[in-house]
Amino acid sequence: MDMYLQILEKYWGYKRFRPLQEEIILSVANGHDTLGLMPTGGGKSLTFQVPAMAKEGLCLVVTPLIALMKDQVTRLRSMGIKALAVYSGLTREEIDVALDNCIFGDFKFLYVSPERLGTPIFRSRVQEMNINMIVVDEAHCISQWGYDFRPSYLRIAELRELIPGIPVLALTATATPGVVDDIMEKLKFREKNVLRMTFARKNLAYMVRWTEDKNGELLRMVTSLRGSGIVYVRTRKHAREVALLLKDHKITADYYHAGLSHELRDRKQHKWTTGNFRVIVATNAFGMGIDKADVQFVIHMDIPDSLEAFFQEAGRAGRDGKKAYAILLAAGNDELKLKKRAEVNFPPVKTIKEVYEALGNYFQIPVGAAKNQVFDFSITDFVSRYKFNVMIAFNSLKFLEREGYIEVTEDINNPSRVHFLVLRDQLYKFQVSNSHFDAFIKLLLRSYTGMFTEFVPVFEDDLARKSRMPEETIRDFLIKLSQQQIIRYIPRKKTPLIIFTEERLDNKNLWISPENYKLRKENYFRRQEKIWDYVTNRNMCRSRYLLDYFGEKETEECGICDICREQQKSEPSKEEFDHILKELKIILSETPLDPDEIVDILKVSREHLVIVIRWMLDNGEAEYIEGEKIRLLS
Repeated sequence: MDMYLQILEKYWGYKRFRPLQEEIILSVANGHDTLGLMPTGGGKSLTFQVPAMAKEGLCLVVTPLIALMKDQVTRLRSMGIKALAVYSGLTREEIDVALDNCIFGDFKFLYVSPERLGTPIFRSRVQEMNINMIVVDEAHCISQWGYDFRPSYLRIAELRELIPGIPVLALTATATPGVVDDIMEKLKFREKNVLRMTFARKNLAYMVRWTEDKNGELLRMVTSLRGSGIVYVRTRKHAREVALLLKDHKITADYYHAGLSHELRDRKQHKWTTGNFRVIVATNAFGMGIDKADVQFVIHMDIPDSLEAFFQEAGRAGRDGKKAYAILLAAGNDELKLKKRAEVNFPPVKTIKEVYEALGNYFQIPVGAAKNQVFDFSITDFVSRYKFNVMIAFNSLKFLEREGYIEVTEDINNPSRVHFLVLRDQLYKFQVSNSHFDAFIKLLLRSYTGMFTEFVPVFEDDLARKSRMPEETIRDFLIKLSQQQIIRYIPRKKTPLIIFTEERLDNKNLWISPENYKLRKENYFRRQEKIWDYVTNRNMCRSRYLLDYFGEKETEECGICDICREQQKSEPSKEEFDHILKELKIILSETPLDPDEIVDILKVSREHLVIVIRWMLDNGEAEYIEGEKIRLLS
């Protein structure tokens, strides 16, 4: 273990591992297929990054979150660790160069999006790589019973056949017992091996507040709570409105959703993370890669679709170990809203087919073409052109994705990239004979490294600032150098993508399985029922309820959720308990009585009386006779 601790301290600056990290590291290092269940913020990435650094070869990481993989690659590189990412949105040339570097270079990590696994170029090149470990992040995506199933994850099992004998580490923060078994089966684990840490968060108080005035309740809570927080809402419009409401009441706040530009989202997240304002009001687009330990509250103004989604979002509070709150606001009409949401999330099969046909026409794809092709996609333009409701269209696309016909990526912000196509000697000769390019090429080489071996992100505004030239002039230099085959310049692009994972079919041959449709809808309803049951629950500790859902059965009451606190209020003090017990024994020694008669005689709280009677029954000091009457036994 000393070797792993040395790597941990050298690169990450920590002297010890968090709970479960060490066990997972040793398991995968010993060649065992391993499923690690760790809550959000538990330090999952170190469980593969540390052992991969200790072994010769390349660690292959499969993750659906493009922004997260780009962030992790940037972090690893900042520590001097060579890492690459391959995902939809890169050109074939970029992918080609990246895969070559993984074969011939000394790279340690290759992050890849799941839809890339099935492409011919990846399948042929991965067999030439010296892979030391396969990591499957967000592993619940491989299960059709999970809340975020992605068919492209099923390709991972094929990957195991291409590079046999390599251990697999699957990681997730949310998986029910059924999903846990499904993950291991779908990933073809050689033997079942689950390592888990409790999902219990002793410092996190779960609460449900019933109110018909959610705005007023939100203001009261945010005013009374300290520190920073997240308020989750379902729509972009609502995010803006709630942020404005908080500002109007002198609470520093801002909103965040997927419709904002990447620059604006990054700026807002950075300002909130660094304490420029207290509250960020967001849709579920907010959450990936949050590195803020001191979030004191997460408030949901709308009921999430599942306990998995709620648990992940609520878990962003209190990572510093201090007391924090996960509060869900509920109202009488929320159950009806949940049912209506199901109608939007599961459009009729006829509508799904219409959206698929319109998608093919939108990209002008002939039937039988476009397999593995990637297209820039604007859903706003798409729904405007074909007169679809945006949510119906979005959910139709997601269903087509779950059926394996297409992949829909998140909004990708790809900066401009540059790769030198000539060797240094050839570049020097070019600079001598083309002196008007010389100063710019020197600026480029001073500003960025690695451009002779790979595509490197470059920022035209940064180069313009350094050279004191207009940004347009910088772009013109890059285009002209690209035209002369000195560099390959790929201009910046930011857009979601659609990947046709299968060739375009005509509507007659587009098969939407009625069984799959029915099963997924039933599964969705079951998840809705569970979260509504959580909301309406009045008896079971909320922490225990969540832990039970995720398969932890032997748990204790948290003592700090709203249910526990209410029960504590209703429990008698020790002095009161002893007094009631003493008086109860006196009156029951004369004759059996029912609880109503006892309350009339003793003049005590019925709730407190029931607790004392239950204790007497449990301890063999009393029994029921004649239906409801209590008789003293000792």
